[in-house]
Amino acid sequence: MITRTNRTTKLDLRLSQDAKQTLSAAAQAQVAHCSVSQFVLKSALDRAAETLAERQRFELNADQWKTFMDALDAPPQIVPQIQRLFREPSPFDAPMVK
Repeated sequence: MITRTNRTTKLDLRLSQDAKQTLSAAAQAQVAHCSVSQFVLKSALDRAAETLAERQRFELNADQWKTFMDALDAPPQIVPQIQRLFREPSPFDAPMVK
């Protein structure tokens, strides 16, 4: 259940009557009946956590893991454009103007 602490920001949402009825029915179907707002907030936070987890963690089978590790262990590739870029002076290296 979502607590009411630190709830200082509002999110407005426009939806169809059918969508609101569906959300209301789902909120009431919860074991601990909750408001539509609580249901939508919990559902959105659960989905956000899934989305972020997909971007922070990935799974590989044994062959994919070996390919990944081989790529990490391989010597770096020489890229002439990057070498040239690193030889150029950085704007952060410029003397301070007073």
